[in-house]
Amino acid sequence: MRKIILAAVAAATLVPSFATAQSYGEVRRDQREVRQSQRELQQARRYGNRGDIREARRELREDRQERREDWRDYRRTHGNVYRRPAYVGPRGYRYRPVTVGYRFAPAYYGRNYWINDYQTYRLPRPGYGYQRWVRYGRDVVLVDTRNGRVAQVNNGFFY
Repeated sequence: MRKIILAAVAAATLVPSFATAQSYGEVRRDQREVRQSQRELQQARRYGNRGDIREARRELREDRQERREDWRDYRRTHGNVYRRPAYVGPRGYRYRPVTVGYRFAPAYYGRNYWINDYQTYRLPRPGYGYQRWVRYGRDVVLVDTRNGRVAQVNNGFFY
């Protein structure tokens, strides 16, 4: 009897952690919900009253929060994906936190640092043409490769 109870307790603690892992289809559905909420907010701003706008903002905020929580659950359950070998920057490299608008030297966003499999990390598709996701220390940065300007930063992305 004791073994059965212990097995049931172990199963109850393990099952929720596996159930929170999100499939790629669910991620796309979450993104679609956020886009739909953004469209509804635009329509409410055009044609609605204050109550409609407030309701559309609340729905958009909730959809974004749900997407963030789902991504955190995925990251927690798939931790091995986010553990990478040590980052080796260009010669004379010294890490400095960066923000949007910062300009990298070309050595920092060369082919050695590109993240080509952005879907694995649940990153959005970079803009067509000259944008690339680049690893910079533990961070992931979206860089415009024409001029080296940073368009988006995800700090502490890798473990």
